[in-house]
Amino acid sequence: MRPDFWLSCGHHLVERTEAGGLAVTDALIAAWLARPELVPPAEACAAERALHASLLANPRRGVAAVEVEAIADADARENWQAWLAFRDHLLAHPTVESAYTALFRGDLRGTPPLFLAQLAQLILRNILDETDDPIRLRAAELFFRPQRVSTEGGNLLLADEETVQAAAGEARERHAGLGVLGQMIAEAGAKLRSVELDVLSRDNAAIYWDRSDRFDTVLDLTFGRDGQDALARVIEAWVRHLVGVRVSVQPLQTIHDEAWAWYVGLDQEATAICTRLWHGERVGAEDLGRILALFRLEFEDPAEMLPRVAGRPVYLALAMTPARTVRMKPQNLLAGLPLRQAQAA
Repeated sequence: MRPDFWLSCGHHLVERTEAGGLAVTDALIAAWLARPELVPPAEACAAERALHASLLANPRRGVAAVEVEAIADADARENWQAWLAFRDHLLAHPTVESAYTALFRGDLRGTPPLFLAQLAQLILRNILDETDDPIRLRAAELFFRPQRVSTEGGNLLLADEETVQAAAGEARERHAGLGVLGQMIAEAGAKLRSVELDVLSRDNAAIYWDRSDRFDTVLDLTFGRDGQDALARVIEAWVRHLVGVRVSVQPLQTIHDEAWAWYVGLDQEATAICTRLWHGERVGAEDLGRILALFRLEFEDPAEMLPRVAGRPVYLALAMTPARTVRMKPQNLLAGLPLRQAQAA
């Protein structure tokens, strides 16, 4: 029996609908209310503590504006307003998936990025429920966890940014009293720790199951290796589940199509670089070097595409920031594909 994974996303707290989506439950909302970001601190006023306690008892209950306005701390009021708007948005839709896609067709302002990432992880946990490939699961982490990039030795390795930062922070704290020397030791320790993180391969992939919630394995995204193919398969599944169309995605080393008709940047950096190329602007080698992966996406049924590009491939790009981080925006696959249904809507 395949082990469970991503227990922290709360997939055991939701219910699957007959159509395969995830229904929002009181248990899921209550679990979010128990997060440190929403639990009132010791110095919180009575109004905030009362609001939190009442929602734990009845996660779906309506909250009057006056209840939030009664909270003494201005930052806390703003946080509760944002979270309650997010909760109400979820409850207004039949599934987590429909609520997620609707967010990117409307106004995202005020929606906490943390909860957007949690929705993406929860949806992916549903999509990949029967997956027995740990490398594919590790590739899916890009959809909801920022990554730190290493290109040492000619390999393209991605480690979880939060995990790397935590290692660096621990090292700095241990050596804080040693001045400049301590800082040098801390930096060396952080690099060593990042090297010691296990790079997933077919030989050791089984280690992922017991560590899936620790986010401490490394994805090898070097062209021609399993990581890029795994990411391509996750993109296919994501589009099929959320958009309802079948596509095939294949990794590319370069794009040889001089008249490419459509592209989607999988993150802000890739979108900016591809847009400049699209408009014929000169892009320097340094910026081009920040593109980490290219993919060719093709619709199984060209009739599902916009007529003017039907049958043409869609090129996908993933890039890192100048600081060598990757922050994938999976919603770009929902909003950016040339879908005929989107034009009709």
